Amino acid sequence: MNTSKKSNQLFLTTAAVMLLSCGGKDDKHAAQQQAPPPVYVSLTTVKDTTAVYYDNYPATLAAQNEIRLTPQVSGYITGLYFKEGSKVGKGQRLYSIDQQVYNANLQQAVANQQVQETNLLKAQKDADRYHELDKHDAIAKQQVDYADAALEAARKQVAASRANVNAVRANVGFAVIKAPFTGTIGISQVKPGQAVVAGQTVLNTISTDDPMAVDINVNQQDIFRFSQLQKAGAKDSTFRLVFGNDVYPYPGHIYTIDRSVDPQTGTIKTRLLFPNKEGMLKAGMNGTVRVANNNRAQSIVIPFKAVTEQLGEYFVYVLGDSSKVAQRKVELGQQLGGNVIIKTGLQAGDKIAVEGTQNLRPGSVITTTPPAPPAAPKK
Repeated sequence: MNTSKKSNQLFLTTAAVMLLSCGGKDDKHAAQQQAPPPVYVSLTTVKDTTAVYYDNYPATLAAQNEIRLTPQVSGYITGLYFKEGSKVGKGQRLYSIDQQVYNANLQQAVANQQVQETNLLKAQKDADRYHELDKHDAIAKQQVDYADAALEAARKQVAASRANVNAVRANVGFAVIKAPFTGTIGISQVKPGQAVVAGQTVLNTISTDDPMAVDINVNQQDIFRFSQLQKAGAKDSTFRLVFGNDVYPYPGHIYTIDRSVDPQTGTIKTRLLFPNKEGMLKAGMNGTVRVANNNRAQSIVIPFKAVTEQLGEYFVYVLGDSSKVAQRKVELGQQLGGNVIIKTGLQAGDKIAVEGTQNLRPGSVITTTPPAPPAAPKK
């Protein structure tokens, strides 16, 4: 009886061990079947490199010197003496205003001056004669005083008449508008025969265009850098002017930096000058000033397509142990074409995924062996 009971127990134990052994093999095989296959990616090794890049600033072109011409006297335009859009020299006659009234006023003022000078001569002779009589006590002192007062009044009348002649003569001169400096004149806003009002009617605009001023707004953090560039007189390819995909062929240089920072924007206006002998640059144009960064330090540069974005943060997949990748947060710097500078998060020697990142998750197992092409169907 005891022998039979022991035999049964031994049989049950053996069966249990066999079942457990078979169950473990089945579970392991099922787990192997459920594990996803390795994700194919291409890797690149992170290296230090000397990054040369450019900072871009929106720019507005402006004339270094520009003035709107307005008449100093009123009247009718009698002549235009320039070609619109052409170069004009300093002092060149541009417009004339009807001078008939001003010439008549000048003649009247000159005649009045002559009358006052005659009165002065008479008053001088009277005063001299009365003083001579006064020496012999032949005239009352009061008469002498009256003569001196009349002489002084005549002198002031002459001075006033001369000032009036100068003012009227100036108006005659103002009837001819001349170029205040050498520059390019625009399209005339008035035509011959049109009435103009002193100080109000705009006749035209003259501006200089060689060199051409280019204005940019610089962040206050970069003021020291730009001040150093201005002090060094950088005139090589540090400053280039770009319009879309076209680069202006001549470099510029810093002309001046404004006196203060705009408290609203935290930027300071900086004016550059670019040569414009061929007249390709026009005031009012918009472009981009490209400033070569003088930071020659070693930098981490990776392909931009290796970067993934999640909720405004940037990550790359870094190869770890057992062919698994981990997601690492990085801080981006300047983008250089298809590459980007990494400020923090990576170091030289790290291996990162470049192609196939859209299929990765943290902890994914990767392979660099391309998947085999599908077999051709049997005929």
